[in-house]
Amino acid sequence: MPALNELHRQYKDRAAFYIVYIQEAHPVDAWQVSANVKDDVLLASARTRDERAQVAGTCVRDLGIEFTALVDDTDDRVERDYTGWPDRLYVIDYDGRIAYKSAAGPFGFEPEEVGAALKRLIPSADTPEP
Repeated sequence: MPALNELHRQYKDRAAFYIVYIQEAHPVDAWQVSANVKDDVLLASARTRDERAQVAGTCVRDLGIEFTALVDDTDDRVERDYTGWPDRLYVIDYDGRIAYKSAAGPFGFEPEEVGAALKRLIPSADTPEP
């Protein structure tokens, strides 16, 4: 998150940054992983939008995310439309097209690639607008 927060700070006046909280990756009532047990990240699958929003808020706070969080509905529509699971980074251009899509995270996260995509799309602060 520190690298993404830095990109947000660098571009926040020229780009909108969002994290979309999707379904819980390893809920206790489904496929649990030992790392979650070790780190005491023990969450059940959200049954309502309010439950998911509460978990999303906890994650945003605990991970130190500095930009706006949106929450997918419990029908997981956004996750399915964007292949968001397990997690991905996207840059969407001004026309709503995907300009960059990362490999599956967290190991596929390359914040410098996100930065390069932003540089291609957004004029730098010291370059005059056309």
